[in-house]
This record gives sequence, C-alpha cells and structure tokens, in this order.
Amino acid sequence: MKGFRFTQFVPPQDPEKNTFENLLNIFLQLVTMTGGDAAEALSWLSNLDKRYNLTNPNYGIGDFIEELKSKGYLTEENQKGEFKITGKAEQSIRKSALEEIFGKLKRGKSGQHKTTHSGQGEERGSDRRSYQFGDNLDQIALTDSLRNAQVNHGFGGDYLLTEDDLEIVENEYKSQTSTVLMIDISHSMILYGEDRITPAKKVAMALAELIKTRYPKDTLDIIVFGNDAWQIEIKDLPYLQVGPYHTNTVAGLELAMDLLRRRKNPNKQIFMITDGKPTCLKIGIKYYKNAFGIDSKILNRTLKLAAQCRKLKIPVTTFMIASDPYLKEFVKEFTKVNNGNAYYSSLKGLGDLIFEDFRRNRTKRF
Repeated sequence: MKGFRFTQFVPPQDPEKNTFENLLNIFLQLVTMTGGDAAEALSWLSNLDKRYNLTNPNYGIGDFIEELKSKGYLTEENQKGEFKITGKAEQSIRKSALEEIFGKLKRGKSGQHKTTHSGQGEERGSDRRSYQFGDNLDQIALTDSLRNAQVNHGFGGDYLLTEDDLEIVENEYKSQTSTVLMIDISHSMILYGEDRITPAKKVAMALAELIKTRYPKDTLDIIVFGNDAWQIEIKDLPYLQVGPYHTNTVAGLELAMDLLRRRKNPNKQIFMITDGKPTCLKIGIKYYKNAFGIDSKILNRTLKLAAQCRKLKIPVTTFMIASDPYLKEFVKEFTKVNNGNAYYSSLKGLGDLIFEDFRRNRTKRF
C-alpha cells in the first residue's frame, strides 16, 4: 500500500548561532546565581568551558562576550567600566525563568483566567437567563429569543415578540487579583551548603513575567524581608542577595497589607516564601531578636497580623522551604489563624505549587 510517512523535521543548525544560544542560556542562569554580577558569571562560564568544552575552535568565550555586547545583553558603558547586564538581559532572565518553571502553560489560552461566576464580564458564556431591565442589547440571544416567541405566540397572524420571550447570554466574570510575594532574605537562605535564594528568585521572576504577559490587569508587588522589609522592583530580582539578617515576618506582613490597601482589586492575596520561623521584631528604633526556638513575643505579633489579614479577606499562602517539626507547628498555627494555605515545599517543586495556588485563588472571590 502506497502512502506518505511523516518524520520529525530537524532544520539545519548554524553551529555558531547554536553555540551562542546555549552559552546565553547558561550565562543567564549564572547571572541569577551571582546576584546580577556579570563579571563573576563570565568567570564561572569560563571555568565551565574549560571543564566541559562548551565552545569550539571557531567560537570562544571572547566571541560570546562581544556578541553579548553587540546584541544588547551586556554593556561596559558606566563610570567604572564594569560589565553590567542590560534591561534586555533582565527581561530574558525573566522569560527563561517562566519557561523553566511555568513552561507547561504554553498550551493554555492567553489573557485572563476565567472564574465560575457570571456577571458583568467581557467574554460571552454559555449560561442563559430571562431578560432583565438594564441588560445590554448585545447580550440578547437572538435565535433563542425568536424560538421562544414562536413557541409562546404561534406562527399565525402578526409576528409577536415580547420582553418575556427574550433570553440573555451571561457574560463570564473575569477576576482581577492583586498579589504580594514576600521573599525571605535572611542568612539561613544560604546556610548548610544549600542555595535557597536562587530558586526563590526564579519563581518570583517567572510569576512576574506570567502576570505581565497573561494577566495584565493583575498586579504583583514583591517584598523582601530580613531584619526589615522593603519593596523591590521586578527588574531588581536578578540582583537579589541574602544578607546577615534575622527573619522579621511581622515587618513583611505589615508592608504587604499596606500595599494591598492601595489596590482596588477585590481579590487580594499574599505568598510568603521562607525557610524559617520569625526571629526578629522592630520596636521603635531597636530590634528585638531571638533565634533560639519560637519566641512567644514575636509569635504573638505574627499571629495578630495573620488574624488581621483574615479579617480583611487576604489569604496568606506560606511556602516553607524546610521540614523541621517545630517549624511545621508554627506554620500550622499561623495558617489556622489566617485560614490560608501552607506547603512544605522542596526547592524543586516550589514553582508548581505557587502556580497552582495562584490559579486557584484567581478563580474565586475572596
């Protein structure tokens, strides 16, 4: 039997172009790990090249650096003449994080996620109801309304269409959500030989790029917290580093609540990525610190804020990158007071968990 047999088409590759793209992917990963230090990332890349032969005789690391500059990923035009990544590189890092963590979303529809609620929305749904005063004419289901008129009044005589015959197509309600992402930058995020801050940064960048490209009406604010808490811009994420800090969860929650008060969206939520218990409070200009066990003074202030968030209908989802029993007890109590969610996540599964919770929270009204 004659026929056609289809095989996978593999287009011819330009070796130099392929080398640049491979090196670029590695370089962007290294920049994230070095906190935005391009020179250190290039040094690491050179060492990797010596060990794994990433380049070839016709294309070396020097060629790669020149191409980075010519294509706008790298610049030396600053007062110190140092290598700095550009805004284009920062965006590429966010896109790379999106592909790595939320790549499975590619087949989904773009735009805003829909909820199970109907109402004043932008997209026509499948539900029908009777006409009510104030409904827009473009919501009338014409075919269904004409059928109702024929059933109710028959075919003879003058054609009659009344208000009672009209059916309305419900528009699907599209939710808008304001999210605050809190990232712990205390010293424990790099202790014990485990880099916990890089996966947290990648998740933050992926979530930021996801919201900017697919949910443009949503808002995302990013907070880092150590001894204090402060807001950072999305473009600052590749440069984020931990410091010699304790964990002031109270300061982070207070800032998150303040930011959400300014947002007009009805749906608000807080995601908190941390690897430890709260160990610090700021009282006036002084810091109250206790890293030994769970301090009741710090715990009570933290739980009080959890209760305030619940009263304001702001769920807090905690992603605990640790599994110590006493930490689980803290998270369990915090989650109970807030009526939120908690996950004891490994670094590998952090992105999937955050997306699933983000998607679930977008499909309900708080």
